[in-house]
Amino acid sequence: MAKARNCGANSARIVDAREELCRDFAFPVLQWQAKYEGLYLLGTSIARPLIAKVCLQVAREVGADAFAHGATGKGNDQCRFQLAAEALNPAVKVIAPWRIEKFRATFPGRREMIAYCEQKRIPVKASVAKPYSSDENCLHISYEAGELEDLTTNGLELVDFGMTVSPQQAPDAVENVRIEFAAGLPVRINGKDKSPLAAVTELNAIGGRNGIGRIDVVENRFVGMKSRGVYEAPGMTILYAALQLIEQLTLDRDLEHLRDRLAPEVAELVYYGFWYAAKMDALLAFIRQAHEHTSGEVSLNLYKGNILVDSRTSPKSLYDAGIASMEGGGSYNQTDAEGFLRIQGLPIRVQGRVNPRKY
Repeated sequence: MAKARNCGANSARIVDAREELCRDFAFPVLQWQAKYEGLYLLGTSIARPLIAKVCLQVAREVGADAFAHGATGKGNDQCRFQLAAEALNPAVKVIAPWRIEKFRATFPGRREMIAYCEQKRIPVKASVAKPYSSDENCLHISYEAGELEDLTTNGLELVDFGMTVSPQQAPDAVENVRIEFAAGLPVRINGKDKSPLAAVTELNAIGGRNGIGRIDVVENRFVGMKSRGVYEAPGMTILYAALQLIEQLTLDRDLEHLRDRLAPEVAELVYYGFWYAAKMDALLAFIRQAHEHTSGEVSLNLYKGNILVDSRTSPKSLYDAGIASMEGGGSYNQTDAEGFLRIQGLPIRVQGRVNPRKY
């Protein structure tokens, strides 16, 4: 609040939306196991539609008609903010200074902005000495730009991480954590009931001290260019791994494979900024139904950046040791496989007769 007043704001408001961020945005994406380009857990992307929503709610209360943001004209956040804002209020005026030529004439880049902030005594995390930028929420911290734009720079050594220790500095002992899920959502940590925010917060602390959840990636931005990002998301990294272990027990094969085929598309929708879109509404409804029976408990061992499965159980498990066992007995009749394979092999036998393969 002091920073806003010192910058000349007539009024300012702080809204704590962390619980909503975890419950209504991060956890549905978790249920999808959605990772942009297979790695990025979308911690920044998930937050932007909620930020836009809260800003517009306050704007409506105070009678404001414009939504301003500081995202650059080169990045993804401008897309996420504007697409979310216009979906919620098609008449809203979006002000993006970095897309205004007059503004860029005065501030061509981050260096000039940092110098201006220093001159006006506006506190910012970025500095000339360490000019990469960071963006933090309760899910993760992202680091980009500045010296990280040089791909020969070791990002994991350069960045002063805020949530995690390096795996090398993590304890020389295994730490066990138990996570219980109900309908695909984490509800207990080590036997204690937790709200979505409390679960993420506790797992951030547990994962952080064990060096979990750091990545360094070059990704494809929505606007067309490649960019480098360094991310840390200890709690969400643990939750992704834990939920997948329960899913292995409770999701039907075809349902799991369908989810996995659609997950990259969900990741793209989130990354590009199409949270408030009809397709996203339908996909979120689908994943809620898909996880109706995804309940159980996972025990994990954490050690120097590694997540190792200890055990997993579920009252809704589709795993039947009697059927799966390689020993004799059980309800599975191996003779049935003869007819199964004759039917499955029919098309390729016909193809083999019509178009013989050389061997």
